[in-house]
Amino acid sequence: MNFTDFNQTDPCLYFHCPERSLSTAVYVILYIFAAAVVLLTVCGNLLVIISVCHFKQLHTPTNMLILSLAVSDFLIGLVVFPIILIGLIESCWIFNRVFCICFLLTAYIVTGTSIFDIALIAVDRYVALSNPFLYTRAVSVSIMCFVVLCNWCLSFSYSLAVHYFNRNFDRVVMCPGKCFLFIDEVWSLVDLLFIFVSPLSIIIILYIQVFVIAKKHATAIRELNIQNRTQISKNNIPKKSERKAAKVLGIVVFVFLVCLLPYFIHSLLGRVIEVGVGLIQIILVLVHLNSTVNPIIYALFYPWFRRCVKLVLTLQILKTHSSLIKVL
Repeated sequence: MNFTDFNQTDPCLYFHCPERSLSTAVYVILYIFAAAVVLLTVCGNLLVIISVCHFKQLHTPTNMLILSLAVSDFLIGLVVFPIILIGLIESCWIFNRVFCICFLLTAYIVTGTSIFDIALIAVDRYVALSNPFLYTRAVSVSIMCFVVLCNWCLSFSYSLAVHYFNRNFDRVVMCPGKCFLFIDEVWSLVDLLFIFVSPLSIIIILYIQVFVIAKKHATAIRELNIQNRTQISKNNIPKKSERKAAKVLGIVVFVFLVCLLPYFIHSLLGRVIEVGVGLIQIILVLVHLNSTVNPIIYALFYPWFRRCVKLVLTLQILKTHSSLIKVL
């Protein structure tokens, strides 16, 4: 997450702290709304984390990726999102320089990890469907945990590289009351390709392949049902499955684009088209809103998650051997 430099010679002419002109009632409503969004993000991802960690039946390679996604989104909701929303409401950075640096590093790491996790889930689903026998033999929970660890290390290394090569730490406090990060033209392009274009390409290409494979499987099942003279009502099941798969995949790509596309458009055109600080902060809120929606997309579409939520909220997970309860 970077604030593009609109005035390289004197950036503080652009970044300043306007006086707050909101009424007390509006001010309170905004903070209530911000608290609700943060609470939804934290609780939604926390439910996913508890479910996957507690129930042994959910200890599968794919769910390790979902767990990693939930952890990164949980950290965004717990650490990053509140600061961004406070900055949007206050229109001014109210914390110190050290906190600003830590915030920028943390935001880069967890946001990058979340995006990479979404791409890895697409890779996992494609491999599992295209070559299920190889996937079963070669991909284990321990191997997937290693992949997840590498993903976090990659995001951490990339974040450090962005900050180091742009030499931004000494410029973070140039403007009192603002916490921002300058990225030059080269690194803006690198950021665009590495954080947005590459993951989006992987997601779109592989999910299209997943849908094509699923459609072939559904067609084969229908043909087999016809040969076996199965009832017509059962022939409609694959069609419903196709529609559901297309709907889920469409939502995945749509949400990813809606949340991240405005940020990277601004990253490319921010030096050409002048954009207000308020709009920049709204764009950053939209980027991290993806972490609020992710639990809904990747968890609520799974029946096992609804069962797990019921078991968690009714405190049945506190019972002895509750981890052995079948949720699939």
